[in-house]
Amino acid sequence: MSTEPQSGSGISGDDSLEAAHEKNRRVRRALFGCAAITVVTTVAIFLVLFDNAAQYFFGARISEALFDGDSFIRTITFTEFLTGTRWAPDHSTPAHGVLPIVWGTLAITIGAGMVSIPIGTATALYLSEYATTGTRNRLKPILEILAGIPTIVYGYFAISFLTPVLVDGIATYLVNPVGQGLDSVSHLAPGLLEPLAAGMMGASVGRYSMLAGILVVGTMTIPMVSSISEDAMQAVPDELRNGAYALGATKYQVSLRIVLPAAVSGIFASYILALSRAIGETMAVTMAAGFNAKLTANPFDEIMTMTAYLVSMARGTTAVGTIEYQSLFAVGLLLFILTLSMNVLNDLLKRRFQEEYR
Repeated sequence: MSTEPQSGSGISGDDSLEAAHEKNRRVRRALFGCAAITVVTTVAIFLVLFDNAAQYFFGARISEALFDGDSFIRTITFTEFLTGTRWAPDHSTPAHGVLPIVWGTLAITIGAGMVSIPIGTATALYLSEYATTGTRNRLKPILEILAGIPTIVYGYFAISFLTPVLVDGIATYLVNPVGQGLDSVSHLAPGLLEPLAAGMMGASVGRYSMLAGILVVGTMTIPMVSSISEDAMQAVPDELRNGAYALGATKYQVSLRIVLPAAVSGIFASYILALSRAIGETMAVTMAAGFNAKLTANPFDEIMTMTAYLVSMARGTTAVGTIEYQSLFAVGLLLFILTLSMNVLNDLLKRRFQEEYR
């Protein structure tokens, strides 16, 4: 029987094998280049933010100090920036305390998490453990459509429905029955319930409010929590479920005591990703929560997030090179660090709670 390589028979002979190896090397280099682009882009974004933020704090960019010999002059202290309670770098009497817009960002993020995490987890649990195949196939595309709606559409939804209908309705309810109820029982805890009752009795809602921002961002992040959590639950081996059923467990017990603990790493990942999305959300939260940078715990007050400040300053008439302009990069760098911290936390939690099944 002949052992000569046949022409056109695929990989055969030394020349064909060498050509295949060369093609594999080219593909590997191309894939490495794609991965390197993402790393280089991330590093470049950080360097640009860091370089320009230095001018906000020290009066000169690091690149200018290195190549042009400019000297550093302290303009804004880190203490003033991180602990100040008034943020108005473009005001006639400027103030550079970033706490109000950091608080606005954290309030929206935590509030949105309180909306999306329980609803998204319950939705994922239903789709994974209770829904029939037909129901799951119909609901999953709807959730994906919800995730694909542009954020500006969510913003218009907030100002046309959430604020005038839902948030105003909540404020009206607080002013009437709940406010009166708190006033009637205030004698039970003197000095504690009076301020709360007074705040509720004075509840009023303008065009923007913290609560509207929380609700719209929470709604936006529900699909992310439900989709990723449902995928994590679906990855739990059926042997674990069947073993629990064989021991007499109910579906409710299997769902809460078997599936949820086994899928906890993926579920936590969905939480962190949803919170990261909430931190960086721009257009919807800007249109819902507003542009007033202040420290407040009143959910009906207008607030400003870090992303809203970036939008308001970027669309304004601030001259390039001024301290107001450079404040964009300082806030952007802080936002970058917050988001990066969330991603690092996500990786740590995944490694800590990841389950491997063989």
